[in-house]
Amino acid sequence: MDRLRTPDERFANLPDFSYEPHFVDVTDPTGGAPLRMAYLDEGPQDAPETVLLLHGEPTWSFLYRKVMPVLLSAGYRVVVPALIGFGRSDKPSARSEISYARLVAWTSEALFDRLNLTNITLFGQDWGSLVGLRLVALAPERFSRIAIGNGGLPTGEEKISEAFLAWQEFSQTVPEMPIGAICGGGCAVRPSADVIAGYDAPFPDESYKEAARILPTLVPTRPDDPAHGDQIAAWDVLRSWHKPFLTCYSDKDPVTVGADKKFLREVPGTSGVRHTTIVGGGHFLQEDEGHQLGTVLVDFITHH
Repeated sequence: MDRLRTPDERFANLPDFSYEPHFVDVTDPTGGAPLRMAYLDEGPQDAPETVLLLHGEPTWSFLYRKVMPVLLSAGYRVVVPALIGFGRSDKPSARSEISYARLVAWTSEALFDRLNLTNITLFGQDWGSLVGLRLVALAPERFSRIAIGNGGLPTGEEKISEAFLAWQEFSQTVPEMPIGAICGGGCAVRPSADVIAGYDAPFPDESYKEAARILPTLVPTRPDDPAHGDQIAAWDVLRSWHKPFLTCYSDKDPVTVGADKKFLREVPGTSGVRHTTIVGGGHFLQEDEGHQLGTVLVDFITHH
């Protein structure tokens, strides 16, 4: 598999983001050299709690820079991967090399086979929930808690929001994909220019954006989607999930509005948990209200 690697200098002097990257190799399913997957790993390695923060489309680990300090102050180990195709991780050169199943396989190989993470509290947003909840289905014994904000686990049978369909169409037709502007547009308050540049950093030109381009089309929107069977199997695991499960969606996200209802209705672990709304957050609630989100997660871990 041909791949690109963003030059290190693109990541210099990012605002409020001085964390050192770490790297693991994951398998090239076409038989080529391994791909390099980047992740942040902060806090005590022997901490009793490991918090796994998974980003979505088209962001990267930079999205969690406001959330991480709150979790680290509470004494947790915090692991923040960049999905293959994003951030400092390698970027396949062809869209055809990227699939939902491969994203799950690469991420599980990194987190389970290489890092051997256990006692995990997952927070997933956007594609971070699509990948993260599939990881839970693969190895539920590794997870202690789940928190989801502005995400879901669609099977292709749900009603799809008009906002998402518009985004899907835009992603496939815009001549040049303005990653930073997209991230800024998904916030309730537009970030500063240096923050927008931080979201643009992994993508020197259009050739680096194949994953960002293809992911909107990989969200299951029809029952005949290739991922449908795996999604149904993952929901079977969630319907027997009795460990704590928190929903913390924001109040200003038109893309995932109402997506929490299925979790609250069908996941037993949502019972007895104080679910919350992140006030003032757009789709990228981590950018708008990172400190508030971090505080909610600490409270969730402390009391459950």
